[in-house]
Amino acid sequence: MHKFGFIGLGIMGSAMAKNLLKAGFGVTVWNRSPDKAEELVALGAERVATPKAVAESCPVTFAMLADPAAAEEVCFGKHGVLEGIGEGRGYVDMSTVDPATSQRIGVAVVAKGGRFLEGPVSGSKKPAEDGTLIILAAGDRSLYDEALPGFEKMGKKIVHLGDVGKGAEMKLVVNMVMGGMMAVFCEGLALGGKAGLATDAILDVMGAGAVANPMFALKGGLIRDGNFAPAFPLKHMQKDLRLAVALGDRVGQPLVASAAANELFKGARAAGFGDEDFAALFKTMDR
Repeated sequence: MHKFGFIGLGIMGSAMAKNLLKAGFGVTVWNRSPDKAEELVALGAERVATPKAVAESCPVTFAMLADPAAAEEVCFGKHGVLEGIGEGRGYVDMSTVDPATSQRIGVAVVAKGGRFLEGPVSGSKKPAEDGTLIILAAGDRSLYDEALPGFEKMGKKIVHLGDVGKGAEMKLVVNMVMGGMMAVFCEGLALGGKAGLATDAILDVMGAGAVANPMFALKGGLIRDGNFAPAFPLKHMQKDLRLAVALGDRVGQPLVASAAANELFKGARAAGFGDEDFAALFKTMDR
């Protein structure tokens, strides 16, 4: 039986780890807030006290953390992954971070005798629960092959994109586009509402034409109903837009529309909507 470690049990990580357990894998877990592990322990997971304890007891450890600061703290901090890695054990960081952060972690893991793979995901709460994420892996190919049975229980499409950093770059491109789409979608719904158009009519027409897509279909109904329960928290979308704009600076690519979307999401965070779904951007426009 495969045994995996899993670090980070937020909205995404808890669902992903649960799918590993349901598939019959042994799973050892750690989360900064221990109570978030209780449901997984009830399903058969082993809970340990530190990231170090996960990494030193599992051939392959997955991590799903909030941002670059959290990813670095779990790796480099006291009793962190770096203290437990080695002897060929693998660390797969599935967090959405900038390429430089992923590369720093990868170099440190390899220097300790471990193997490293980044594997950020495209998808939010429901795909995580359903095991239909898109996994954007890059790094050690042998670790990719070893992690693949776990990936296949968490995702519907798994790709290997090359060297460490390419997975992070792909994820930032995808989320940058998604954030821009949400910004103009919310503006469109707000404009239509001010002009006296029914939201259902707007969604019906959009759903029948060239702009139809699953995100608009799902989020449109939730926006109409005022349901902003977090499937993908707004604060995380703003973080991803910020990192994408920084990537544009690094490679010399102007990102005028995406920089504007980042400012809109920053305003929504400042307005107190950071912990709600990223569709709560609509609240800043429907005034």
